[in-house]
Amino acid sequence: MRFTDFPFCDSLLKGLESMNFTETTPVQEQAIPVILEKRDTIVCAQTGTGKTAAYLLPLISNLQTEPHHESKINAIIMAPTRELAQQIDQELEGFAYFTPFSSIAVYGGSDGDAWDAQKKGLLSGADVVIATPGRLLSHINLYNIDFSGVKYFVLDEADRMLDMGFYDDIMKIEKLLPKNRQTVMFSATMPPKIRQLAKTILRNPVEISIAIARPPETIVQSAYICYEPQKVELLKHIFESKKPNKAILFAGTKVKVKEIAKTLRKIGLSVGEMHSDLDQSQRDQTMREFRSERIDILVATDIVARGIDIDDISLIINFDVPRDVEDYVHRIGRTARAGDSGTAITLVSPQEQHRFLRIERFLQKDIYKIPVPDEVGAAPEYRPQKEQKSKKLPRSKKKKRSNNVSHRERTFVSKKENRRIKENNVSATKKRTPHRKSKSRSEKDQTGR
Repeated sequence: MRFTDFPFCDSLLKGLESMNFTETTPVQEQAIPVILEKRDTIVCAQTGTGKTAAYLLPLISNLQTEPHHESKINAIIMAPTRELAQQIDQELEGFAYFTPFSSIAVYGGSDGDAWDAQKKGLLSGADVVIATPGRLLSHINLYNIDFSGVKYFVLDEADRMLDMGFYDDIMKIEKLLPKNRQTVMFSATMPPKIRQLAKTILRNPVEISIAIARPPETIVQSAYICYEPQKVELLKHIFESKKPNKAILFAGTKVKVKEIAKTLRKIGLSVGEMHSDLDQSQRDQTMREFRSERIDILVATDIVARGIDIDDISLIINFDVPRDVEDYVHRIGRTARAGDSGTAITLVSPQEQHRFLRIERFLQKDIYKIPVPDEVGAAPEYRPQKEQKSKKLPRSKKKKRSNNVSHRERTFVSKKENRRIKENNVSATKKRTPHRKSKSRSEKDQTGR
């Protein structure tokens, strides 16, 4: 379907033409007509499907064709992170370039001038406000902002906002808005908490669900099955064997991001960090350096990385296995864009094997397991079914079995297991250079397992 098939005004179609938007994606084809009808809508679609345009275009069109307050806020779009808020604001500027609408992005981590610009936009009544919940509430607590003209309320990546603990903030903001409005919610997943939120703030919503798209075949996917302490050594092995060119490494927490970046810098690599402890100017500087290739590797958390939009990424590394299939597809989808090829490598510890199995089942294929190099040490077997069964063992049975073994027997078993792991690692270490005097921290961690 083409965008010209929708009843958009000429100024909006002109903006689409200037941005070279011609064909719709499935989520746009299904969501735009419903939102144009001003019906409450809940859309389940992963990131990267064109969902931003799916709600921005009908919103701009409705503002153009329907009467609205020119000196009041007419639409509020909530986003979980400042990066996504910026990205939405940039897309809105492009689509609405030939229209008279104004917008303001309201997010934290910026200087006093940005705060003043946000304050001015909120008090003077920018047509569209794109905001993170926490920052918008900060302004609400200080100033008397008029929300009486709000006709459209959009929640983008609603599941992420709830994961980040924004439920109460969203509800505080929602209570300040007129009841007679259109509410649209986009979410990559549809857990019970999202359905409960939808039931609370949406009225008879239309539900649209877009199936998760599998990654393109141009992405070469592989994995290392390893122990957790071996992951850092594997990173060194990966980057020592081949100099990276625009690689993104995803880690689960900002603490891990900092540790990994520090380790990679020690071996002479050019590394940038993206996590919530950085202010906006630091993040912008990091992205400029990454785009201009002054930085080869970007180490980032999932949530912060949602706003990263760069085409020529050659390598994606998952330091941790993503908890959701959608996150895995979203992460590795950063490479092999615009018809290019790319590589995705995932480091899988024994505790993460069951999550990796879920990914393989969704992809309907076995992802190639790269043998762990001898110098890294002995690696675990890939036995996700066994790991999953041990996790599901009822607590009462675990306790009962534990009580049937004496403290002395448990100690003996533990020592015996430690001795077995130590012997495996020693046999692997013999292949290393003979004058090496001390073990690395990673090997000591393995020995203590």
